[in-house]
Amino acid sequence: MRTEQEMYDLIKQVAKSDERIRAAYIHGSRANPNAKKDIFSDYDVVFVVTEIDSFINSKDWINAFGDITFIFESLKNENKFFGKELNDLSRFYVWGLLLSDGNRIDLLAEIKEEAMKNKFTINKQTMVLLDKDNCLTKIPYDERCTIDKPTEDKYAACCAGFWWFLNDVAKAIARDQLPYAKEKYNAFIRLTLNRMIDWHIGIKTGFSVSLKDSGRYLKIHLSDDFYMLYTRTYSDSDYENFWNAIFSSCELFGKLSYDVSDSFWIYLQQAERG
Repeated sequence: MRTEQEMYDLIKQVAKSDERIRAAYIHGSRANPNAKKDIFSDYDVVFVVTEIDSFINSKDWINAFGDITFIFESLKNENKFFGKELNDLSRFYVWGLLLSDGNRIDLLAEIKEEAMKNKFTINKQTMVLLDKDNCLTKIPYDERCTIDKPTEDKYAACCAGFWWFLNDVAKAIARDQLPYAKEKYNAFIRLTLNRMIDWHIGIKTGFSVSLKDSGRYLKIHLSDDFYMLYTRTYSDSDYENFWNAIFSSCELFGKLSYDVSDSFWIYLQQAERG
């Protein structure tokens, strides 16, 4: 597997040798000095280009990255999957490249007009590799939580949603509709549970950490007891085990919702005192 520096040099060389590519930068974990990197860390690359069509019509330029075992054109695939033009492929396009040495590149090409909107760089830490036209504006990176702090209305809606949709999960189990029950459980119960967890961690850290990918780092930010309880919210297809997972979700949500309610009141009082 090529080293990180070898990959940076390669990406920069590809961009430098192609006049259609006006700038190149890295974002994601590779651009974040505080993120833990390992052999599974992707290279999230953005090329700012003069146009997109020629990159799509002829993929010879991709060969410069070396031996490629798989290419995934995600935005094109999304349009085909849903049967409608969700993405304007003349403005931005994404290639997922799996290289034979094990490295993976998620490569976004976007025209300069799109890049100037900062659509893909808002609140993202970036590392510029090449800027031929000095077109990249440095965007202040704020590593604080990007999730809104809980208001009384949001908190109440989260609690109401969690307990209400449990009814649909229970009915589906009673009717032996396992796929539907699992869908409702993950779409609504886990959604509201995860939002309460976000608020809980935000309060505990003074909203000083980024929680947009909180699922990755729950083991770090949750207490051992809460994390172990969260792991029990998953189950297999056995209904008894599924019910145990549901009861674990209820127990965890109850503890977190009380904690958030009490803690956020104290947090607001401290904030008001400066």
